[in-house]
Amino acid sequence: MGKWRRRTAAYLGALVVVILLYTVAYHEAMAAFEGREQSFAHSLQVVVETFTTTGFGSDAPWSTTEMNLIVVAMDLTGVLLIFMALPAFVFPLFEETLSTTVPTSVDGLADHVVICGHTPRGRVLREELRARDVPYLFVVDDDDEAGRIYDDGEEHVIHGDPEEVGTLHDANVAEARALVADADDETNASVVLSARECVDDGDLRVVSLVEDEDVADYHRYAGADRVVSPRRLLGESLGAKATASVADELGDGVEIGEDFQIAELLVHRGSPLVGESVVGSSIGDRTGANVLGAWKDGEFESPPRPDRVIDEHTVLLVVGTESELEELKDLTLSETRRRRRGPVVVAGYGRVGHSAAAEVRPSEEVVVVDEHDAPGVDVVGDATDRETLEAAGVDEARAVVIALDSDTTTIFATLAVKQVAPHAEVIARANDADSVPKLYRAGADYVLSLSTVSGRLIASHLLDEEVLRPETQVDLIRTVAPRLEGRTLAGADVRAETGVTIVAVERDGALLTNVGPDTKVIEGDRLVVAGTDDAVNRFNERFV
Repeated sequence: MGKWRRRTAAYLGALVVVILLYTVAYHEAMAAFEGREQSFAHSLQVVVETFTTTGFGSDAPWSTTEMNLIVVAMDLTGVLLIFMALPAFVFPLFEETLSTTVPTSVDGLADHVVICGHTPRGRVLREELRARDVPYLFVVDDDDEAGRIYDDGEEHVIHGDPEEVGTLHDANVAEARALVADADDETNASVVLSARECVDDGDLRVVSLVEDEDVADYHRYAGADRVVSPRRLLGESLGAKATASVADELGDGVEIGEDFQIAELLVHRGSPLVGESVVGSSIGDRTGANVLGAWKDGEFESPPRPDRVIDEHTVLLVVGTESELEELKDLTLSETRRRRRGPVVVAGYGRVGHSAAAEVRPSEEVVVVDEHDAPGVDVVGDATDRETLEAAGVDEARAVVIALDSDTTTIFATLAVKQVAPHAEVIARANDADSVPKLYRAGADYVLSLSTVSGRLIASHLLDEEVLRPETQVDLIRTVAPRLEGRTLAGADVRAETGVTIVAVERDGALLTNVGPDTKVIEGDRLVVAGTDDAVNRFNERFV
């Protein structure tokens, strides 16, 4: 019996006892003080009428003080019992009647991804799956949380304990393509074991997320095909971004075909492109490379408006041959930057900072700042303190990676770095997605969200597709587009209608990179499509 039902039973039992006691007292008092002999049933009726405030029947008024005091006591008791009944009985009854009933099982769902838990990184994964039209299902243990998710319009959710084999059967895990354990470390290990009890090894891809990398081997032993540490991934991505921003050679490139790549290039202070519009810069004429997108201060635009002005710290998403991208790289890097190669400062040496520093060290000098002295820490102090930042040499640094645990402290540290070294490139970590715009307003040049990095890389692993990089905010996918067949890209107005760019076409085993408005899609073509999540979704809805 549930807590509410036990409470209701106790209340009703007490109510019956109180009514009977008052009935006996009223019955005897009427005979003793009022001189009226009446049936017990009539006395019971008067007590019930008094408690329910529906009236006093034919007994009112009473002539004696004693009887009036008894009636006053009954009135007060009745009102008290009513007020007790509202929160203890009536309100829960209405709440239970009106509450949403979340499904506990799913029928007919197959080739889906079962996500055990509902976290920000799980929601990012959901968007990645939606972009590729892959079905998914959240399994949420907490009834209230499941109800909120369901009420918010998320239909692909069931309520149940993912550690229980029966719940996973109800999620039709035997027909799923993958399962993601997205709770705490101990729960995730138990979920993996339950999943393996439902499905034999090899028939289900199981991904488990861990906060403590020391327990990763336990999860593998339990049966996880891949164990993902979001904090390590975030650190590696921060470090990769810092390395790409200071390297002379082309960085962050993803090879599409032989000698044809898509990459992100950061425009530095002093670049001849600064102050030019996208169309006025004539990047295509000057280098042969094409601009697919551009973002600044966290706002990504793909394709960029022709009149969009390129300024310092604009990031261009470009495509071309290696030589073309190298030539464009020369335009984005200033001569002053090339001659003055300072270190990369990493503020914070937890798991994220440690991974970021490890990613940068093979190619760049690293200065690590942390409040606590430890092996690998170069400057001990508060990253929000001016003297600490000056001791770390941020005024000479080419990039500052802020990898602190607290978003509030990260925002303050960003403000401090920009005060000491206004031109230093700040690459910041964010735990909460709501902190991302605040960090950009504080002066950060590049912000990576923990949930975005982990969610997108999990999707890349599950779908065996290459996501350009989690920090790029752009997907690169290969897909067929039946509803484009027989039409030119200009005729279908693909870019204007969806926001994606057709980068290349795979046709008869060859990769066609000279794609233009007059390119016609024929049957059997596989298109290489670049765009944001929303743009890819629009493309899939319209042409796939």
